[in-house]
Amino acid sequence: MNEKNRPITEVAAGILLDSEGRYLLGQRPEGKPYAGYWEVPGGKVERGETVFAALKRELREELGIEIESSQELTVIEHDYPHAYVRLHVSVIRHWSGAPTGCEGQQLSWQMISNEGPSVEPLLPAAWPMLNKLKELLA
Repeated sequence: MNEKNRPITEVAAGILLDSEGRYLLGQRPEGKPYAGYWEVPGGKVERGETVFAALKRELREELGIEIESSQELTVIEHDYPHAYVRLHVSVIRHWSGAPTGCEGQQLSWQMISNEGPSVEPLLPAAWPMLNKLKELLA
């Protein structure tokens, strides 16, 4: 539990990084909290699941891709009105298949820049992820 005694939702988030140094953002679909906001793909870690297993499952469900490995980047906690989340953020450099919005969501490849992504609004917890990614690639 956190300081507000809210349950913590464990989330696996994967930053796909392509050979051109671009990263992928997805737009949250209608019917989900923060619909229309842009985020790093991923989702809840189910009971008994490792973070990597959750990441593999979520990216298969959301993007239709298969990942073999990931590099842990950071762990971030964020207090949203609907949930207190602990985000386990990984970088993924190799996958099979072409990322597709399997849940009807828009996708956008972005270059790392000081101005941030060209799409908005961005989920609040995505900013510290992108800052960590910038540090990794600096």
